Amino acid sequence: MEAVAKLRNYPTSPRKMRLLADLIRGMQVEKALAVLEHNPKHPAVPMRKLVLSAISNWKQKNEGGDEGQLFVKTIFVDGARTLKRMRPAPQGRGYRVRKRSNHVTVIVDAKA
Repeated sequence: MEAVAKLRNYPTSPRKMRLLADLIRGMQVEKALAVLEHNPKHPAVPMRKLVLSAISNWKQKNEGGDEGQLFVKTIFVDGARTLKRMRPAPQGRGYRVRKRSNHVTVIVDAKA
């Protein structure tokens, strides 16, 4: 039985978060946690917490299950709200700065 965890409105661009999601997709959970712990990218910390949350959710659903067989079944990153800000530009103009955010969904499951 699979378990889901979601991270909503995290303030970094979806492209940066997808680079991490692509690293751990399909991995064993222990290996994915090790990869995220030693990754220098700043979204690795909340992604690691999200995987730990998915593991915890799986434990609550499957009380007698073996968590050694868990793997990241599905992980995807969607774009969320974009904050639009103005930056001063030459000759009285303003450049638009888009501050992006994203939603991450992780699904973990045990191998059959």
